[in-house]
Amino acid sequence: MDRKILTELQMDGRLTITELAARVQLSVSPCHRRLRDLEREGAIRGYRAIVDAAAVGLTFEALIFATLGWEDADTVSAFEEAVTAIPHVIQAQRLFGEPDYLLRVATTDLAAYQRLYDEQLARLPGVQRLTSTLVMKHVVNDRPLPG
Repeated sequence: MDRKILTELQMDGRLTITELAARVQLSVSPCHRRLRDLEREGAIRGYRAIVDAAAVGLTFEALIFATLGWEDADTVSAFEEAVTAIPHVIQAQRLFGEPDYLLRVATTDLAAYQRLYDEQLARLPGVQRLTSTLVMKHVVNDRPLPG
């Protein structure tokens, strides 16, 4: 039942509790109780709107592979803290092996990306090498987790 609730909310996070209960074929009170449990347990981390990047002028996207020169705890911590502070980094993942990180960056255009790269990304703590590739098209994007 919890998976059904999660599936429905991933498809439409604005459902009322009454609509959600009807979709998962549960009465309102038990559905509400399960929903609160999922939120309290952390299965549901929050609710937000999914904004179309192009609609707000962020039409240029790049993936950056970052390799650190050192992987001691202080360098990793400083790198991750600095990456977190850059609003145009919309996703950052630490990887096993090389490269060490994958960053997803959205900007308005190539000139804005170049400024971001020169002024912030290339100056990230501990960076030995950055390799960029440009996103041509999204094939699968913001897909809900499987049920």
